[in-house]
Amino acid sequence: MQIQENFNLKHFNTFHVSAQARFFAEVSSQDDLIQALDFQQTNNLSFMLIGQGSNLLFKKNYAGLIIELNLRGIEKVDENDKCVYIRAMGGENWHNFVQYCLQRGYYGLENLSLIPGTVGAAPVQNIGAYGVELSDFLYELEAMEISSKTLKTFSKEDCQLSYRHSIFKGELKDQFIISSVTFALLKEPHLNLGYPALKNALKDLPTEKITAQLLSDKVCEIRRRKLPDPVNIGNAGSFFRNPVISSEQARALQKQHADLPVYPYQGQCKISAAWLIDKAGWKGFREGDVGVHKEHALVLVNYGEASGAELYELSQRIQTSVEEKFGIMLEPEVRII
Repeated sequence: MQIQENFNLKHFNTFHVSAQARFFAEVSSQDDLIQALDFQQTNNLSFMLIGQGSNLLFKKNYAGLIIELNLRGIEKVDENDKCVYIRAMGGENWHNFVQYCLQRGYYGLENLSLIPGTVGAAPVQNIGAYGVELSDFLYELEAMEISSKTLKTFSKEDCQLSYRHSIFKGELKDQFIISSVTFALLKEPHLNLGYPALKNALKDLPTEKITAQLLSDKVCEIRRRKLPDPVNIGNAGSFFRNPVISSEQARALQKQHADLPVYPYQGQCKISAAWLIDKAGWKGFREGDVGVHKEHALVLVNYGEASGAELYELSQRIQTSVEEKFGIMLEPEVRII
């Protein structure tokens, strides 16, 4: 394993913003990871883990050690009459893992197709899309405790998963590195077709003709239509979380705005952040090389040589605008460094 100095992270974040890491290490094994942590602790450095840089905004240079987690491997570890248990290493590409499972008849993750990032990053914010969340199929995970450099197993309950949140974003933030994740996937498909965009995309097909792979393909088609490809234009997908508010607050807002999208969520209501941003007048906004995508108001974009500080400043302006208009403070889904 090689420790590199003064490393430019422009090609290691999907916003494609330039930021210098004081030190950078790619780790491909548990031993590599231990060596990197030894270096970090010996030199008393701050450190941060990245997978594919798909949920990050660097607003300034990073003075510590960046570790790129590149642990690879997928295996079936157990099965019963209904489920198969699949373990994937933390550095596996999430979408490729979903397709690997579908090709082998392991079902459940199809609605989560084409979400950027790695398997190891997925539980941290309990990724979700089109009516399905990772928590629906997570069985357990292994994570290395940074202070002791030992592995610990976390059950699904241990992870304390909720909407775009887990114990690894809360109580145990920056204390563990997720090295592998085990999923309990279905042997028979039970397709979740309830999300409005999916219903519309599949409305002309008889239910019996809809397969898990077709559902995955439709999810990919919708995502590609709505979300710009980071290869072509710098972005990190949805920048803000959809707010979760009380039913009373949701009803009050709907009285003023009848077209506000509202979804029941764990005894409360989830509302569309994209709708709020659009109604506040930001959709399609551009100023220099920063902007809000013309097709999806949740996506902040770098049109060329924008800095992380400029993108961050735009996100703050959007937050202030939405709060002034609707009384709701948007929370970033993207991790801001």
